[in-house]
Amino acid sequence: MSVSHGPREPRPTDSPSQRGRLRRIGQWCARHCVIVIVVWLAALVGLQVLNHAYGGEYSDDFSLPGTQSQAGLDVLKAHEPAAGGYSAQVVLHDSDKPLSDESDQVGAAVSSLQKLPHVLSAQSPLPAQQQPAGTPNLGPLSSDGKTGYITVRFDVQPSTLGDGYLDGVDKAVQPLRSAGVEVEYGGPLGELARPEPDDRTSEAIGFGVAIVVLLIGFGSVLAALLPLVTALISVLCGLACLGLLAAAFTFATVSPTLATMIGLGVGIDYALFLVTRHRQNLLGQDPFTAAGHATATSGRAVLVSGCTVIIALSGLWVSGISFIGKLGLAAAVTVVTAVLGALTLVPALLGLIGRRIDMLRVRTPIAETNTDSGVTDQGGWHRYAQRVERRPWWFLIGGAVVLAVLSVPVFSIQLGHIGDGADPKSFTDRRAFDLMSSAFGPGSNGPMTLVIDQSDVPQSDRAALETQAQKALTDVSDAAAITSLKATSDGDVLISTAYSVAAPQDERTTDLHEHLSDDVLPQAVSGTKAGTYVTGTTAAQADFLEIVSKKLPLIIAVVVALAFLVILVVFRGLLVAVKAAVLNVLSIAASYGVVVAVFQWGWGGPALGVSGKVPIESYVPMMMFAIVFGLSMDYEIFLLSRVHEAWLRTRDAKASVAHALEITARVITCAALIMVSVFAAFLISDNIVVKMLGLGLAASVLIDATVVRLLLVPAVMTLLGKAAWWAPSWMGRLLPHIDAEGEGESETTEPGKKPG
Repeated sequence: MSVSHGPREPRPTDSPSQRGRLRRIGQWCARHCVIVIVVWLAALVGLQVLNHAYGGEYSDDFSLPGTQSQAGLDVLKAHEPAAGGYSAQVVLHDSDKPLSDESDQVGAAVSSLQKLPHVLSAQSPLPAQQQPAGTPNLGPLSSDGKTGYITVRFDVQPSTLGDGYLDGVDKAVQPLRSAGVEVEYGGPLGELARPEPDDRTSEAIGFGVAIVVLLIGFGSVLAALLPLVTALISVLCGLACLGLLAAAFTFATVSPTLATMIGLGVGIDYALFLVTRHRQNLLGQDPFTAAGHATATSGRAVLVSGCTVIIALSGLWVSGISFIGKLGLAAAVTVVTAVLGALTLVPALLGLIGRRIDMLRVRTPIAETNTDSGVTDQGGWHRYAQRVERRPWWFLIGGAVVLAVLSVPVFSIQLGHIGDGADPKSFTDRRAFDLMSSAFGPGSNGPMTLVIDQSDVPQSDRAALETQAQKALTDVSDAAAITSLKATSDGDVLISTAYSVAAPQDERTTDLHEHLSDDVLPQAVSGTKAGTYVTGTTAAQADFLEIVSKKLPLIIAVVVALAFLVILVVFRGLLVAVKAAVLNVLSIAASYGVVVAVFQWGWGGPALGVSGKVPIESYVPMMMFAIVFGLSMDYEIFLLSRVHEAWLRTRDAKASVAHALEITARVITCAALIMVSVFAAFLISDNIVVKMLGLGLAASVLIDATVVRLLLVPAVMTLLGKAAWWAPSWMGRLLPHIDAEGEGESETTEPGKKPG
């Protein structure tokens, strides 16, 4: 956006060399467009080849050192490896006859499973075990004998073994399937058998909507396609780099999808900002100069915004969980390539196209408003800006009410782990979950292993300890059953299995885990030197939830502090920075509310392919907070920089806000619609966590670009007036100067040339 050459208050600014660096990069790329494009295409091909040759696999294999579940697992590995490790179920069901009729096939399958690599043990459901009177049947064989499960224990997480491992499992159970028995894989083994995620449909939908929005916004085919092409090339390069990083570090399976979502969203938006400025510059400059000036002005905003997103994503390492920190790193990789693409590839393509950017028209092209000449669009946005200027309190109250209503569900948020029961019925782990729930109750899908380490207890006291502990494990609330304690082969450890009355994702199962860990087991060994642990997959998920819940306030505090500091440094106004931090929190709370209402309350969850009500995946709010903060800075900087420019030029606070709203509303709306369409397209993913992130990010951007940027920010800025830009003199001397929108560039624009 252009800036008038009228008088302005002297202030610190970048050195001429700093001001000209981005301009020179943009002009060089535009003049040497063929070289730049060839380098990018060569990098794309080269990185893809390297990724296919040396790229790593994505897996959800991560440990939680220092947690009770990990400590209990270590104890089992030391004293009874066959009882430890990672368990999964091979579920068997025959609707016509009892499984005992296929005892030979069951035995053969168990024997073959035991011979597979990484298998510690495989427990057969046959022969049928006598259930104590009055106790629920929790397996491994149902009361009618038609459903059973083989418990297989692995020395590594099964979901990390690779798709090829399933060939051996399928071969082992083939005799059962040949006999007409339904065989399904539950737990981590079922997760391994899930189909590979294919996000191409989501990407195509997001691209399709983006094309429509850009065609309407620009009116030109070339101008509409350019942001899409550059974003796609940048994201593909970023994903290839992520694949190479995955060869050295373990990244979660959702990492490439998350990186694609963020990379496409910011990549298209960043290119959009540059193309918009370039088309305005073409009204008075040659294409090379216009591209250089666009890179120096809007490109500077892209650089500041990209760095802000990366800083926010880096804040996820504050969680202390490498799994979450690496998710932030995965998204940051594509943000880096998106910024590089915007600063180099976009100017190169603009230089190649030249003045032909509006040649293929679908309607009369519209360039961004020329603010330097004082000419403004007297259309709908102009009238809307005047209404905000006249009645700021109305818009402030209206926006606050909308955010308050949307935030109501957040007060009932339940963090947890999404169980297999929410997956599509086409997944084997979902079918295994249903068979287990029907035959043995929902708690059979999430057993917890109770470990009592009596290594330091004298032999003479161990019998009394076992009696005391067994009594304590009787009639525990929320427990469907707890099996009798059994000693390991060396006699140093007592083991039992607890089953919840509810599914693993249910809040009652989490409560049972806490009750066992904090109350029941410590009381069971009171007066002795025995150690107690609750371990297993369900227990590890509960420990992960506890860690994330404790770290979430810290992440929020860090991100809010970053929001405050970034705006304070960029705009050097104390109240405008406080406003940004507060509105950021309110905006994200509203988006949390939307996610809770849809998934946890079930308002629309089934329509999105989610079976029933599910808790909010424990790390989703943390990820959303960091990502949304970074993305919201796009629009915050874009809008406030225009307000700041007009304020420096006119010293009329209210008119500056109205003027900035008028000239940025169309671009902000287009950019937001594109990002919303990219995120919302991932709602069709089979992965429920991806659905949550897609909806949460889409809702966040939509709320941020409409309620916040078009209602609350203009209203608050109008009410604050000139006080928005006030800062103590000592603070002004300490703060560095960041020329967010290249105001220094506009000051040095050649006379007679129309500034960008």
